[in-house]
Amino acid sequence: MKMRYDFDEPIKRENTDSVKFDYTGEYFGTSDLIPMWVADMDFRTPDFIMEAIRKRTEHEILGYSIRPDSFYQAIINWYRQHQDWSIERDWILFSPGVVAALSMAVNAFSREGEKVIVQPPVYHPFFSVIKDNRRELVYNTLVEDDGYYRMDLDDLKQKIDPDTKLLILSHPHNPVGRVWSPGELKELADVCLENNIVILSDEIHSDLVFQPHIHTPLSTLSDEIADITVTCVAASKTFNLAGLSSSAVIISNEKLRARFSHEAQKGHLYMGNIFGTIAMETAYSLGGDWLDQLLVYLKGNADLLADFTASNLRGISVRPPEATYLAWLDMKSLGMKSKQLRKFMNRDARIGCNDGPSFGPGGTGYQRMNFACPRSTLVKALHQLKQAVEKI
Repeated sequence: MKMRYDFDEPIKRENTDSVKFDYTGEYFGTSDLIPMWVADMDFRTPDFIMEAIRKRTEHEILGYSIRPDSFYQAIINWYRQHQDWSIERDWILFSPGVVAALSMAVNAFSREGEKVIVQPPVYHPFFSVIKDNRRELVYNTLVEDDGYYRMDLDDLKQKIDPDTKLLILSHPHNPVGRVWSPGELKELADVCLENNIVILSDEIHSDLVFQPHIHTPLSTLSDEIADITVTCVAASKTFNLAGLSSSAVIISNEKLRARFSHEAQKGHLYMGNIFGTIAMETAYSLGGDWLDQLLVYLKGNADLLADFTASNLRGISVRPPEATYLAWLDMKSLGMKSKQLRKFMNRDARIGCNDGPSFGPGGTGYQRMNFACPRSTLVKALHQLKQAVEKI
């Protein structure tokens, strides 16, 4: 008998040391708002994961731990079943989170002063892991047409030179919600193959894809493309486990894998923690029904958001995302400067979203809204936004 999960249940998250809820006052200047920014979900972590964690706490020694073979097999089975990707055990490395993996990869595959390409507007830690490691940040800005984004490969080719060593790909894309097609991915990979550029593919949102769209792991396109690809995955977005700081890095190329592993060893970032290991293995072993139900609920929220915006929010538009639980609100038609728009969202609409300019070029005039919340919360936020727009 399948478990039915209740995503409508409001759960109080204040006073749990939640970044999204307990840091709002400091981040936004007010706590009187609905937090819809940090990319975790306001749903309970699945019961089967919590039960596995509780069972482990019955043994009252929390010493150093290893990742058992069953951990790796769970990852292998999940990606074979859900993404038709055949992964070998030796390809899988550990990282304490995808952002940590990005930083290690920048150090593993480039040297100080060399160039790393990103495709903004994009997840803002992409910028910091490049600049903080003293690499040169190169923007290959996405092209937008009526809310639909595509890669600008002509611009990419013009910006590549012998110092260009790495491209960081958001796949599916955060925040614009694109699921890159096999054709788009192959065109991008061909450019990188021609120029000996490693692709760091952040596929953390790859489970959160809405029909009829299908995620294609970059490494599955060909052995040649897999040879230049480093893929970051995690159960954290799909199963609400971000606080356990556990992810996997999948690298089939032995030389690239050795270079990445050296960075992990150098920084002593390879150990992980007991509960992260248990949660990740359990999620990938038992999480199929949860994911199926979650996707239905999230798609309902995405459709509600898009329909309400089109009917009620003059000057705001949003294209339903193909993946992720993040909506990219186009608010340029409101005619506000960035500071005004932030104040409008926080003080007038009383909604805490991520500010568009933080995602780099192409982000001005946008807000990123996290709709992984009970539908009642989303409805309340949308009505607050409607009232604020009507007062302009």
